[in-house]
Amino acid sequence: MRAALPRWAGTLAVKAAVFITVMCCALAALLGVLVHVQVTDQTVGQARALALQRLADAAEAYEAGDSLRRGAGVDPPGLPASLRALAVSGERGTVVAEHRGRPTMWAAGPADGGRALAVAVDYAQQARTIDGLDRAILWSSGLAIGATLLVGAFAVTRVTRRLHATARVARRISAGDLDARVNDPRADPRRRDAGRAQDEVAAVAAALDTMAASLQGKLLAEQRFTADVAHELRTPLTGLHAAAELLPPGRPTELVRDRVAALRTLTEDLLEISRLDTGRERLELDTERLGPLVERVVRASGAGTGVRVVRDAAVETDRRRLERVLGNLVANAHKHGRAPVVLTVEGPVVTVRDHGDGYPEYLLAHGPQRFRTEGGAKGHGLGLTIARGQAEVLGARLTFANAPDGGAVATLTLPRSAPGEGGGRDGGG
Repeated sequence: MRAALPRWAGTLAVKAAVFITVMCCALAALLGVLVHVQVTDQTVGQARALALQRLADAAEAYEAGDSLRRGAGVDPPGLPASLRALAVSGERGTVVAEHRGRPTMWAAGPADGGRALAVAVDYAQQARTIDGLDRAILWSSGLAIGATLLVGAFAVTRVTRRLHATARVARRISAGDLDARVNDPRADPRRRDAGRAQDEVAAVAAALDTMAASLQGKLLAEQRFTADVAHELRTPLTGLHAAAELLPPGRPTELVRDRVAALRTLTEDLLEISRLDTGRERLELDTERLGPLVERVVRASGAGTGVRVVRDAAVETDRRRLERVLGNLVANAHKHGRAPVVLTVEGPVVTVRDHGDGYPEYLLAHGPQRFRTEGGAKGHGLGLTIARGQAEVLGARLTFANAPDGGAVATLTLPRSAPGEGGGRDGGG
């Protein structure tokens, strides 16, 4: 099972910092190893050449019967056994080993009588040079890694800051704020420095701004079209309604009046949606108790709806808009669900529950969509759209779900203004 990473470990800045650090360490290690090997080979080679030269001089003196210089001798104490065995076998060789507490370069060759002629060259200076080089490599690598990490983190932070700003604007647009724009200076050719190419982040910001502007234009055109159509329909529908009232009683007259009333309702709904789309609705706030208000909505909706007040609450709201939201939810429950329809008040939360087949999947996933209904059901899909729009104007949260045992559940959560709570009671209407 893969261990869960902490939240900060998934950020681009942290990933970039880790990548830069790893690459810097790898590069520093590679360069350090190359320099160490090169300098060590050169230093050891010079020391070996010196030791072999002294061994050759000592061999000439030994063969001539002259006395050997200091540091040379036959089977001297401290001679490494491996090197002595090599010399006794008739070969010459060198090795670095500790001798009297100091690093020493030994060179040895064959002598008469199965013995070894060897010389010892002090290797302490060369060892100190290599140790000093290794320390310098470590310090310089650490400084280089730190400097590169700081510069890289600064550069990546600037990029991620711009990406976060772009993401915030995208979230605002998705929430309905179509005026939101990134306005990245590097995306504007008039404000960019001469000869400075547009980077990828600026290209994304420019594309997002262009998309938002295009979307805003299309939505505004749609809103204007909806409002214009609804306004234009109002006048002929008023005349049509007046003419229908003058028709003689009968079944055809009832059908005409019913269709005219449906057209008038649809027109008024379209006008209400167009007003909600503009975002310029004004609230008339007052403190209302939810229990009595819900009972009024139920009485206006007709029989077949029950009210259950678990815990009453006082809320500061626009009574007309709240009644509109609840009335649409109740009407939708009766039209598309099955009885019984029950409204439950529990504090500032009101739920509308029916016992039908529940909400369709598209509505649960994306919310109400105007002019869309499931399975050929009657209606225009405007009732829930208006309910959601009015709830947003009220600052309330309207959610839709299906009950586990069947039926649709709409939950309206209102902002609360005062504690005034009452006892629980059940009622019907």
